[in-house]
Amino acid sequence: MIVDSVKRGILSGLNTTWTLGKIIFPVTLIVTVLQYTPVLPWMIDLIAPLMNLIGLPGDAAIPLVLGNFLNLYAAIAGILTLDLTVKEVFIIAVMLSFSHNLFIESGVAMKTGVKLWVILLVRFGLALVSAVIINLVWQGGTEMAQGFAVPETVEITGTGAILLHGVIQALYGIGQLALIVMPLMVVVQIMKDLKWLEAFSKALAPFMKVLGMKPNTSMPFVAGLTLGLAYGAGVMIQAAKEDNVSKKDMTLAFIFLVACHAVIEDTLIFIPLGIPVLPLLLIRLVTAIVLTMVVAYIWNRYSSVQRKDAAYEQ
Repeated sequence: MIVDSVKRGILSGLNTTWTLGKIIFPVTLIVTVLQYTPVLPWMIDLIAPLMNLIGLPGDAAIPLVLGNFLNLYAAIAGILTLDLTVKEVFIIAVMLSFSHNLFIESGVAMKTGVKLWVILLVRFGLALVSAVIINLVWQGGTEMAQGFAVPETVEITGTGAILLHGVIQALYGIGQLALIVMPLMVVVQIMKDLKWLEAFSKALAPFMKVLGMKPNTSMPFVAGLTLGLAYGAGVMIQAAKEDNVSKKDMTLAFIFLVACHAVIEDTLIFIPLGIPVLPLLLIRLVTAIVLTMVVAYIWNRYSSVQRKDAAYEQ
């Protein structure tokens, strides 16, 4: 039985890698090429005047644009080129924890049926609101943030070299995805066949119920929480197709996960900058729980009113 489970898991992993690869390849290629055009500098200049509203200097637009266009690693590289206080770096870290790698993560989220406007509203809304609150509430963090050494990058010139670099980066991204998704899908398939997944879902049922979701949402939920939206999307897509996860539950799961996902990597990555990472994690976790519970409550109330109206009309 294990051999059959492994075969099905590999096939599922290949299918998922192909599905997500069709998003990751063009997006990574385009964004990588844009780094060598005036587009990114134009975006940075456009939002720089808005930085003062959230307690940041104008050049803080650099890591924010890099983080949203690319990923947290690119954002940190941008942070290290600036002289920022601990408070300023913390604000950037919280904002980018809610809103980063927008193109790829939004694309894979849409593959599960979640509306794009929901994803963007939650991510940008949380980023801006959190920045304003932290800027107003926290009076400390005035000391300068520490940095760490960044490897020197080789300068790339010429259209052909830039395009080749973009293709290599895109293929590398798909390779990284496959290395994580393939074994993950095999493990998930084995857990399903051995009925472990069913037991796991039951164990998480009370917590899922508090968040307004059914137990069958637990596996994609945990995958996104630990691996992130991009890498956990494979499990989410499979669950949406095979486990009859409702549109409502998948949307609630993503609302939680856009606020709090990849909690280990996305938290530890900021430690070398000298900011308080425990508050960073707690802010994401508490925000995700409260926001998901509020949305679930409103959704249930709205559905209840609709059902009553339909019954009255009949």
